[in-house]
Order: sequence, then structure tokens, then C-alpha cells
Amino acid sequence: MNPVGGPEPADCHFVFMNMKPQKYLKNRATLSPWQIKGLRRSDFSAAIIIPALAERDNLPATLDSFCVNPPQYLALTLVVIVVNNRADVSADQLADNQETLLWLQSNPYPQLNLVTIDASSPGLEIPLKDGVGLARKIGFDASLQLLDWTADPLMISLDADTIVDTGYLSAIFDHFAKKTKGAAVIPFRHQPISDPEQERAIRHYELYLRSYSFGLKLAGSPYAYHSIGSAFACRAAAYIKAGGMNRRCGGEDFYFLQQLTKTSGIETLCGTVVQPSPRFSNRVPFGTGRAIQGQVKEGEVTFRFVSATGFQILQQWLRLIDRLWDGSAGDIKLAVSAISPELDGFLSELGFAQTWKKMQRNHQSRKQRLTAFHLWFDGLRTRQVLGRIDKDSRLSAQQVVAALLDWGGFEGVEGETEQLHLLEEIQGMA
Repeated sequence: MNPVGGPEPADCHFVFMNMKPQKYLKNRATLSPWQIKGLRRSDFSAAIIIPALAERDNLPATLDSFCVNPPQYLALTLVVIVVNNRADVSADQLADNQETLLWLQSNPYPQLNLVTIDASSPGLEIPLKDGVGLARKIGFDASLQLLDWTADPLMISLDADTIVDTGYLSAIFDHFAKKTKGAAVIPFRHQPISDPEQERAIRHYELYLRSYSFGLKLAGSPYAYHSIGSAFACRAAAYIKAGGMNRRCGGEDFYFLQQLTKTSGIETLCGTVVQPSPRFSNRVPFGTGRAIQGQVKEGEVTFRFVSATGFQILQQWLRLIDRLWDGSAGDIKLAVSAISPELDGFLSELGFAQTWKKMQRNHQSRKQRLTAFHLWFDGLRTRQVLGRIDKDSRLSAQQVVAALLDWGGFEGVEGETEQLHLLEEIQGMA
């Protein structure tokens, strides 16, 4: 069992191979008016979904890197490019998308099972309120119809500016052949860039991402993984069980992985590394591109490192629930007030006392109640509470990470480069 009683739906022996897509396709899929153009087989063991918005210059490098994977895995894998934009897209981006569509129609990679979805041309644009989340969803949902459901097919998320290595597909297939949970996050390292300032910015942002997931792991959170749209995969049945991809304009990866955690579980995959682009971007209000642009172009840091103190309070809170799983809301509140007034206030705002009483009524056993708690106190609420209880900005990022590493048993690592390399090693990058 998870040390703090987090959700472990894989233990319920969910039978992925017996899952069929018909009900999902009828009730929840987003298919019309978009159609797959290209080959029409329905025996693929995996589908890789790549949304593309003005990616004519980047997409070839991504597909080139994919092509060097072993032919036996390429033969099993469908590659879906979703060329997409809203109607309010700039003229340059629209022209780029149309050029991309023409290029893809020329069958540039005959060694790949490559298909295209046009979500760019007049009448096929994605709605103004939607963005990359819907583009991913269109690709995922359409792919369900082309998979071999007599087996246990996989769905893989990648971006059009991301490089993969020669062991990418073999590592993914091997992982799901050996593991039971429904989804996996894939180790990442952003591509190097020649501009020194931008290179420093991307490594600083990576340090933030890695220190955050490291802190969550130390605290015992079941949501201790990175959320990057180009670095995860799941069983197709787990995709359906999670309700499919959301339509969000940004953060779609975070919310989808959170839902996968709740419904079929997530593990970290080993044996391959994806390399997302470190380029600037203002396409979404947050994320890698926005974080790098903020640092370099605008002199603004849009993210804040969480201290060891913050994660230690989180650990105490999770252990408290584990210990007082059968206690009253009043007992828990009294104990929380001794841990952190900020945590106490946050829980009061969320109506924790009423929620806990409902959990007591509906979930009698320890395992059921702790699972229900972690479905409620999820990755989003974890992020929110850490922002509330950890507001000390006097320390530098290096000092914050050094203290966090000290707490984790890695003492005296002071330099940012050394800290990043150590976290990469801890998180399976070495």
C-alpha cells in the first residue's frame, strides 16, 4: 500500500484487455467533423498522438528521431499528427499549418504508419475557447477506432518539437508488458540551446520541476511525478477509464495525469528520455515556454520553488490522516492547527470537516477511506496548499533546493548545476 494510503486503483485488478471503446466513442469521444486521413488499419498495438500548431520547421526532426526506433515497434505503432488552430489564428501560423498538411500528404515517411487529422482548414478549426487539450483529445479519440482491442493497446503523447531516442518505443512497450498500472510518465531533459541566457533559464526551470516532484515524493504524495504533455503514455483502456483527455487550453497534461492517477495509477518509466524544446512560447498562459520567455525576455519568474519546510508540513498532514483515519473531524482539526495555521485555514475554506464526515459515512474501512481522501486531496489541492503554507521568498532557489536535498539525505549539494544533475540521477536520468 502507498505509505500514506494514496489511491492504488491498479490493485483492484482492473482488466484492461477486456475493455472496449464503443461506449466511450458513443458518449464521450470528440470525433466530428475531424477525420483521420491516410491508412485505415485497425490492428495497431499503440498510437502516438502529436498535436501541431505552426510546426512545419520542427516536426521533421521529431519524426526523424522517431524513425530510428526498431522497425518491429514502428510496424505496431500508429502515428497521428493533429494539425490544428483556432479561427483567430495569425495568418503566418495558418499558412504554416496549411504547408504542413500539404507536406504530410506527400507521404514523407513511408516507413511510418503516419496519418493526419486536419483541424486547421476553414470549417475544421477548433473552437475559440479550446486549445491544445482539444487537439490532443481529437487525436486520442480518433485513434481508439484503429487499435487492436484483442490485446492491451497503448496511447502515447508527444509534441511536435520533441526529440526521442532509439529506445523510446521499446522502453514504452516493455514497461507496460511488465507493469500493472494504467499510465506512465517518461523521463525528460530539454534540448540544449546555444544562447547562454536561455540555456540557464531552461535548466533553472528544470531544477524547479525536479525539485517539486522530489519534494512530493519525500512528503509521501501519490501525485509525485512531472506533468509534461510530451512525456507520458497510458493504456488505451486507462484512457477510457479516465474519461478521455480534457479540452483545456493549458495544463491539460496536469489534469489528465491527475485523473489517470485516480482511476488506474501512474508509475515512472525507465530506459528512455524525451527531449522537449526549450523555445519561447506564449501559446498557453503557463508551462515551459511561458516560463522560459518570462525569465529571459521579461525578467519575470513565473514559478516559485517550494521549500523543505513546505514539503515537511505536507508530509505531516498526510501522515496525520494516515494515523487518524478513524478520528473525528474535530480531532483532525485540532492536530492540524498545531502543524500549520495556514494549512488549517486552507482546509476550513475547502470545507474539510463536512467532507471528512461524508467520507466516514461512505467509506468504512481504512483502505477505502484513505483512498477517498487522496481522491479529494489531489495534485491540484496539494499544489494549492503548498502555495499557501510556503511563502518565504528570502532564500535563493539554490538555498531552497540545498535544504530540500539535505532533508532527502543528500547533504552539501550547493551549486545549481550539481543539484540538477543529482536530481536527474535520482529520477532515473543517469
